[in-house]
Amino acid sequence: MSRNTFADFIYQLAALLLAIILVHASYVTVVRPNAAAVLEQQAKQLAAGNVPSTDVSIWVILKDYEQETEIILALWAAAIIGLKIRQALTERRLLERRIVAAEPGTSILPEDTREYSRPLQALPVAERACLLPRALLAALQRFGTTRAIPDASGAVRDICDAEANRLDTEMAMVRYIIWAIPAIGFIGTVRGIGQALAAAPEAVEGNITNVTVSLGVAFNSTLVALVLSLFIMFVMHQLQQLQERLVLDTQEYCEEHLIRYFQVRSPGP
Repeated sequence: MSRNTFADFIYQLAALLLAIILVHASYVTVVRPNAAAVLEQQAKQLAAGNVPSTDVSIWVILKDYEQETEIILALWAAAIIGLKIRQALTERRLLERRIVAAEPGTSILPEDTREYSRPLQALPVAERACLLPRALLAALQRFGTTRAIPDASGAVRDICDAEANRLDTEMAMVRYIIWAIPAIGFIGTVRGIGQALAAAPEAVEGNITNVTVSLGVAFNSTLVALVLSLFIMFVMHQLQQLQERLVLDTQEYCEEHLIRYFQVRSPGP
């Protein structure tokens, strides 16, 4: 496991633990006490023969364990996406700098590649690990070795394709969370319907309280899951667009600021 991969793993683990602590603490201190108060008030109104308020309480919608789990997973996914967005923006800032010394009118020969590689190799370790310096170094090394401009372009393309595949692979956990959130909502639906069926004899006798509460569990868990999934999907697609643009802009940068200055001397007569 590389250093960056291990750091990302620690970050994701810490983000999950923090999400669990914050969400559970909020549920224990705020959500469930408020939901219990709303349900108690509705029960008192029913016992008095009054029609309870039809206003939907956000606390009642969120009170069950399925919704708590869905919110934890959504926050975890948001933390992972936030890390990836920060990394992509950091790499994009390199595109705004001239980190190669090639100037308009310059001709870079295969013998010059060592000289142009030194500023890239002197970059800080964190910057040198970014996509742009790696692509530029690959182009210079390939051109110096093969003395062929198409090979240098191919080296940049290979680096960018590998980076695109790596970025796509690293989104696997987020995709799993996006799948898991609706699945947990469906579990809540099944649980709620099962409880409602178990309370059917009470409903026949005229007590529909347990049935309505159980159906609320069924529908509320699915509602929260769908809303959270829509939000996480939107943010994930924004991240993917940012990453795709980074890869394409890196290829364009290498062509514009380096490869177009490559030149191979024709052999003498």
